[in-house]
Amino acid sequence: MRLQIKVYSDYICPYCYLAEVPLQQAIAGKDIEIERLPFELRPAPQVTLRPEEDYLQKTWLLSVYPAARRLGVPIVLPRISPQPHTELAFEGFQFAKRHGKGNEYHLRVLNAFFQEEQDIGKPNVLCRLAGEIGLDEKGFRQALDSRQFREIHQAELRHARLSLGISSVPTFLVGSQKLVGWQAKVALERAIERALGRQKETTPLAPPPRLHSEPTA
Repeated sequence: MRLQIKVYSDYICPYCYLAEVPLQQAIAGKDIEIERLPFELRPAPQVTLRPEEDYLQKTWLLSVYPAARRLGVPIVLPRISPQPHTELAFEGFQFAKRHGKGNEYHLRVLNAFFQEEQDIGKPNVLCRLAGEIGLDEKGFRQALDSRQFREIHQAELRHARLSLGISSVPTFLVGSQKLVGWQAKVALERAIERALGRQKETTPLAPPPRLHSEPTA
């Protein structure tokens, strides 16, 4: 049975961006499906953070940049102030997922924010990014304008908060295990091994083939 890892992320979380490297390393060569799921750290109307203020400056200096250097990942603290809300970006993700490009969209939005300092809260920016990965920009824009996927997105947020107790990102669900926060490759590999072991233990054995000499009911 194929193992599924659910990953909850927010597009303005630098640790979600950095977490992609050990995640991809940990699943390389394994039959694993990654399911991306949304989590807004500061949903509207909450005020988002400003990059020029002390909290983000210190966090990036002491934690984000050192981690990025260890991983060899180029990243910058985007100067967009205040940081964008990500509701529309996640509604766009629902469109992309429906059209078979959820992973591509997810990574393109993260790259756009943390490498190119693009304002991923703006519909025009999101439409351009969608077009870059081969999605129909007109259909994508219509989905954003009509809020076609708003309720689907909100339902997933409610499930994450109320049913799963998720309160921070990244959060990984590996089988029945919950890993909260940025995870090193070795930690993810151990979780995968445990999940595969439990999966094997709970998989019912196939009945032996019936021999022609066995009586039938």
